[in-house]
Amino acid sequence: MVEYIIKTHENFTEKIGELVCMLEHSREVTLHEVSKLEQRELDFLPDDHSNSIGSLLLHMASIEFVHQVISFEKRDLTKDEYVKWGTALEMGDQARKVIRNHPVDYYLDELSKVRESTLTSLKSKNDSWLFEESKWGNGVAYNNYYLWFHVMEDEINHRGQIRTIKRLLRERRGS
Repeated sequence: MVEYIIKTHENFTEKIGELVCMLEHSREVTLHEVSKLEQRELDFLPDDHSNSIGSLLLHMASIEFVHQVISFEKRDLTKDEYVKWGTALEMGDQARKVIRNHPVDYYLDELSKVRESTLTSLKSKNDSWLFEESKWGNGVAYNNYYLWFHVMEDEINHRGQIRTIKRLLRERRGS
């Protein structure tokens, strides 16, 4: 059952536990939105410039993976990691061509594997880690808290797109 309470999760420091609570709530809502979708629904493209639900789900996993690398390992993606995640990360024409023909379980598994790694790593961090600052190559400052806020905000944004695509699918079916 979904709870509408933000609280600290066990095995995490206070603020990280609250962040985990928000990340997990956002994920639970996303999973509820997509868990019963069929492959044709996951692959549906509303137009030539849109993303499919499947590519949006894989994008969510890729964003989370990239933020793991940046925040936990303080580095950029390796070439091999980019080969695996680059298409989902960037989306666009290539994603429309290659991110398809997978059942919903494929996407749910990718999301789950990445989230499991996130939670494992967050258990080893304390609240002060959230506020550690770094700078992008262009000199703009960020902290780990922002990076993980962005993971959640990105998922929520793309979940809105998923809901729009599902509405378009219903309209096309006439239901």
